[in-house]
Amino acid sequence: MKNKMRIGFLLVASFAGLCNITFAQAVDQGKRFLYYQRYKSANDVFDKILAGNPNNIEAIYWKGQALFATHDSSAACDLYSKALQTNGNAPLLLAGMGGCELRMGKTQDARQRFETAISLTKGKDIIILNAVADNNIDAHSGDAQYAIEKLTQATQIKNFNNAETYLLMGDAYRKLIDGGNAVQSYQKALTLDPKLAEAKYKIGKIYETQHNTEFYLPAYQDAIQMDPNYAPAYYALYVHYFDHGDLDKTTDYLNKYIAVTDQTPELAYDRTALLLLQKKYDDLIAASKSAIQAQGDKVYPKYYLLMAYSYDGKNDSASAKDYINQYFGKQKPDALSAADYEFRGKVLTHFHEDSVAAIDAYMKAIGLDTTMNEKLRIIKEASDAAKDMKAKGAYAYWLGVAYQYSKNPNQNDVFNWGLANYAAGNYQASDSIFCGIYESKWPNEIFGYLWCKNSALAWDDSVWSKGLPIEAYQKLATIARGLDSTAKAANSPDSIKYKRYVVEAYSQLASFYNNQKKDKESALYYLDQWLAVDPASADARRYKEILSRKPAPRPAAGTKKAATR
Repeated sequence: MKNKMRIGFLLVASFAGLCNITFAQAVDQGKRFLYYQRYKSANDVFDKILAGNPNNIEAIYWKGQALFATHDSSAACDLYSKALQTNGNAPLLLAGMGGCELRMGKTQDARQRFETAISLTKGKDIIILNAVADNNIDAHSGDAQYAIEKLTQATQIKNFNNAETYLLMGDAYRKLIDGGNAVQSYQKALTLDPKLAEAKYKIGKIYETQHNTEFYLPAYQDAIQMDPNYAPAYYALYVHYFDHGDLDKTTDYLNKYIAVTDQTPELAYDRTALLLLQKKYDDLIAASKSAIQAQGDKVYPKYYLLMAYSYDGKNDSASAKDYINQYFGKQKPDALSAADYEFRGKVLTHFHEDSVAAIDAYMKAIGLDTTMNEKLRIIKEASDAAKDMKAKGAYAYWLGVAYQYSKNPNQNDVFNWGLANYAAGNYQASDSIFCGIYESKWPNEIFGYLWCKNSALAWDDSVWSKGLPIEAYQKLATIARGLDSTAKAANSPDSIKYKRYVVEAYSQLASFYNNQKKDKESALYYLDQWLAVDPASADARRYKEILSRKPAPRPAAGTKKAATR
């Protein structure tokens, strides 16, 4: 979920004060609810303001941001578009519309909106610079580096003292998967506002992606100490203990979260999800079906996800597939998480006919995740699942993805990738991997040349018709002889370790040049090479003798053959 300390808003009022009817229509009140991720309350506040003053630009802007946070981009875009018809030069609305265009993939139009908003304020308005950065951070196609540029510009404005700017800068660095600079930015925000619970919470989120419980659990606890009403920290602790199977603490933090957040249908879902932790799959299925039947099309879509998880837990892959597909059909696209796509990939991997869809789901999970460690974990899960299901093509594909993401792939990584493609019948791919990547990275290892030869033979399915194995055999023979010669010079017992590969290469090359190319001289050359490494070979000597024979003289013209009796 989106969480923000809203622009220009100092976190000094008590939470109880927010409920005071005197401030019911204050924009700051709505922004405060956004900070706590109480989106229903925020929307209610902005709706009341706009009912009294439809042209309140601040309320329009923040109402749009609340809609983005609840994954209703269409409504946000409609709101900004209509408002701009009568307030075409309002910088805040231009920034909001830029965020809308980013979500539609119109990156150039969005950039123009942002630059216009900044230009109208002469680049001196921190609120506008923050808004431009904020929309670039939140939108998937937004430019985090551009956001950092504008936030840095804000810090250079005279008398700068805005914690929100550094909070957003931390978010931008998180989007760039730069945890070090993100933490530094959040700490700068805390320097300006020591009670900024969101900054401490987000430091915790960074450490959580690193699976560093020693740091992220205390960070969440610190956020609660700073502000006992900061709901996202309670929810993070609830999720942590849920994932770690601690029912008591999961329940405790869920109840604490419920006490400080909006009472929404999602909370009933969270309570129901506790049955998943207890592996009470049948009870969970019954509860989810009851909610779906009672609420119909208005039901919280994640009940379908719970059903899918339950059937997966019962090893009913067909039902799990049915419900995960229903979930994806009902959930808003921008509300789908990396975990959702990952689980869908896992379920679909059980069905060979869905292998392409499974790969697509996993790839979207990788794209949505923000840390390299998590991306690599998802890739490994995908490859392991494909291997378990004996989906050879998918397994080869995922090893290739792993190679692309790995900073320092080793010999085993490349060898296994090439071998997986060979096993899947992707001989052109295995040829490229072994003959190209493996040989170039480890030129003194036999395996690249050996499987380069094997791939070339398999790829040239008409047996030498394209001549693909020629170079592969030549290189294999050269490397194998060199390795054996090196071993011999060192008096190693492995001095004939690769002799069989040399013999195979020269015998096949001799056969090819004699039978396919009708090139007797080349065939004899390779027979001589064969004999050089295996002087006792009866086959090599026999073939050489046959090829060395002079052809019988032809009868002179006009001579008749003797009649046979």
